[in-house]
Amino acid sequence: MRLDSDVNNRYKMLGREFGTLQTPVAPRGWECGDACVRVGLFTDGLEHLDFAGVLAWCAERKIRDLELGVGGYSPVPHVDVPRLLADPGARAELLDRVHGAGAAIVALNVSGNPLHPDRRIGAVHDRHLRDSLRLAALLDVDRVVAMSGCPGSPGNDAWPVFAGGAWLPDMEGLVDWQWEKRLWPHWRELSEWAAREASGVAICLELHPGTSVYNAASYLRLREAAGDNVRVNLDPSHFWWQGIDPVRTIQELGDAVAFVHGKDTLIHPDRVALHGVLDFRWPGPPDTTPWHFCAVGEGRPEEEWAALIDALAAAGYDGVISIEQEDPRYGPEEGVERSLAGLHRALARAPAG
Repeated sequence: MRLDSDVNNRYKMLGREFGTLQTPVAPRGWECGDACVRVGLFTDGLEHLDFAGVLAWCAERKIRDLELGVGGYSPVPHVDVPRLLADPGARAELLDRVHGAGAAIVALNVSGNPLHPDRRIGAVHDRHLRDSLRLAALLDVDRVVAMSGCPGSPGNDAWPVFAGGAWLPDMEGLVDWQWEKRLWPHWRELSEWAAREASGVAICLELHPGTSVYNAASYLRLREAAGDNVRVNLDPSHFWWQGIDPVRTIQELGDAVAFVHGKDTLIHPDRVALHGVLDFRWPGPPDTTPWHFCAVGEGRPEEEWAALIDALAAAGYDGVISIEQEDPRYGPEEGVERSLAGLHRALARAPAG
């Protein structure tokens, strides 16, 4: 990522290669002890604030690494994507505002379903993804957070069908059909397109149940068709309720992990004992669901977060953990501040720090 001279006064390029990517890293000792991993924010969590308000709020809390929502499921509250794509002056103005606040844009987020069988939806999400990749290249941002998507089934042109496994005979063969007919062709073409149109930008797929790529094995299966520019956004909150160990996942994927979300999961064992984790009430009130997302450190103990940070460092990750506020118990600002405090405590405990 290339930064202007003002921001280069605040950031030190360590020169670590990440394929064709480079990651700007704050000077050692900045804000969170000596840890290279630093804390950022997915700004959709503050969608009720205008962009000036977001920049001021983050500056007060020394949050300097921003992830902006630009399409897909995002309401895109803070930027005008068509204008930014069309107008170099608008891009310069955006970067001036961000850099003037002592911040940097480290990722764009366009999580959606480009494989939606209703092409009125899928085509829009696919266009958003490609636009975000083009915009990232124009802004010198080298990470785009996205999702693999989830297709339908043979003859189904309306609803995505999540085929996690053939638990009943009715589901046999569906996974293979989806991969052979939808996932591999789409992501092979998109990876090749992105390599041409947005060289140096990593597509960081969030491993999320409900999308076809939701764990390490499904990501590695996608890599049979996609190139090195298709990487992983690791959000541990989606692993914990499934019983997946995010540390093991990091060890399995290594430097394929190119971005990280900071979000926790609060699991209620008494409710899980009766309802399990595949509960139809999700999303629902936090006082009834077996699990729900929460602020960092309020689901898993700080020791687990410290171990996760250490695993990231061991895998060579020296980028951002971007807070994603989805704790239903708190308002936006309180939820972000709680995650910020939880991550700082975990960074202080991490052996790598």
